[in-house]
Amino acid sequence: MERRRREPPAPEMTQPPRSTASTPLHGVIPNEAGQLPAFPAGTAHEPTVPPATAPGRAGEPTAAEPGRRFDRSIIEGPLRSAVWKLAWPTMLTNIIGGFQGIIDHVMVGRIVGFSANAAIGVSYQIFIVVIVFLSSLVTGMSVLVARFVGAGDEHKADRTVYQAFLTSIGLSIGVMAPLGYLASPWLLGLVNAAPEVTAEALPFLRIMFVFSGGMMIFFMLGGALRSAGDARTPMVLGIVMTVLNAVLNVILIRGLGPIPSYGTTGAAMGTVIASGLVGVYALAKLWGGGWVVRFPRGADLAPDWTIIRALFRFGLPTGIQGIAMNVGGVLMLAFIGSLAQSAASQAVFAVGYTQLFSLVTWTSVGLMGAAAAVAGQNLGAHQPDRAQHAVRVAAGYGVGAAAVVGFFFLFFPERLLSIFGMTEPEVVSIGVQLLRVLSLSGFFVATALTYTGGLQGTGDTRSPLYISIISQVVIPLGICFTIQQMGTLEPLDVWLAILAGHMTRCVLSVVQFNRGGWRHIVVSIDGRRQR
Repeated sequence: MERRRREPPAPEMTQPPRSTASTPLHGVIPNEAGQLPAFPAGTAHEPTVPPATAPGRAGEPTAAEPGRRFDRSIIEGPLRSAVWKLAWPTMLTNIIGGFQGIIDHVMVGRIVGFSANAAIGVSYQIFIVVIVFLSSLVTGMSVLVARFVGAGDEHKADRTVYQAFLTSIGLSIGVMAPLGYLASPWLLGLVNAAPEVTAEALPFLRIMFVFSGGMMIFFMLGGALRSAGDARTPMVLGIVMTVLNAVLNVILIRGLGPIPSYGTTGAAMGTVIASGLVGVYALAKLWGGGWVVRFPRGADLAPDWTIIRALFRFGLPTGIQGIAMNVGGVLMLAFIGSLAQSAASQAVFAVGYTQLFSLVTWTSVGLMGAAAAVAGQNLGAHQPDRAQHAVRVAAGYGVGAAAVVGFFFLFFPERLLSIFGMTEPEVVSIGVQLLRVLSLSGFFVATALTYTGGLQGTGDTRSPLYISIISQVVIPLGICFTIQQMGTLEPLDVWLAILAGHMTRCVLSVVQFNRGGWRHIVVSIDGRRQR
């Protein structure tokens, strides 16, 4: 079960003729019910084993009516509409979630002080390093689900979703909770967190680790539904979770009536309670049915190691990529902690990069998910040219969003920083430098993330790993280390090193995607290959 295989020469499989749906932006338009054939008219390349006749395991149903639950406009309708339909709900959800993080920072910054801003920023940087490994299951699941949805095979998509949820919950409870709780003090020491920052960060980080299950369920649900073409349901649940989180944080951070003020710890409590409630609802809904994906009926509910291996085969490189990038981020925090203005610089990084720049990154992550889903489904439907064009469309949207955010970073940095109570001259000076550098970085990040989505969605999860190690670890850390050894490392040096990494990631991602190796990637969960 190798990840990449070259098929024997078969022109009709490796270079399918471009159908009317894969060439222009305006192809076949679905009817109002969304019921279209699994493959557009004029395309002669159905799967080698058609889903309607593919045999299942003993006692399992077959996909007798391919695509009855799926939105076929993603593989047959206008491309710009398909990308935007998947992107805007995720972008909106992420922006709202980003504002929730901003609200948290504003509240703790004004109630506790900028040491609380640094504590939340440092804690999230550490937390993401660990949770991103478990989130690699989301990528593996998304690759498989998108490919099976593109081929119209509902049962394989449902089986994949169930096994991904089973695995992620087991790892969250059995591995992440106990190890994260015990390792939190050591992890904070690793990033050179100042004593006042550590005092605020330790309880925050331990709560996030121990009660991470709800957040993992929400991540898995969003990936499953978006890969199957439904981005609105995760948006609604995400908005509900964000509003609930905001209400809880206002109460728990500040205190209300008999409820005391928990300060920084209250921000963690509100997050895990809100995500836990949404996670319970999601599991009940998946079990009962009603969404575009669901837990399978009448099948063995025990772990299926064939599917779990496939999840890790495609997802593990993304997990390692995420760990490498976030370890790079943690080490970058160590460089920031070594600066003469360490506390001020850590606070600026937490607000400017972790929060304000999230307006670019979370928007781009929404487009990244859309590019992955549209590209993966179209490759499953044997339309690689359409998949390639979808990624370019997503990148165009991302660059436009980055230009809007960059305008405010460039011309109004002081006002943005003042929202967080950052008015000290030293903090403002460092923060203005960072935001103006990030006004340019946004263009490169937006492009890199959408092309990364194209690679990962089609099954090429290794190339982004190598690209990220070079661009997000080797280059920025190498620059900081060299400057530190040769002289004095200043905050602006760190910000420019980050920019150099973003530029490199953008160039390498675009070049690798345009090489087209993803066109030949094969996926399988039961011994029969799906191209």
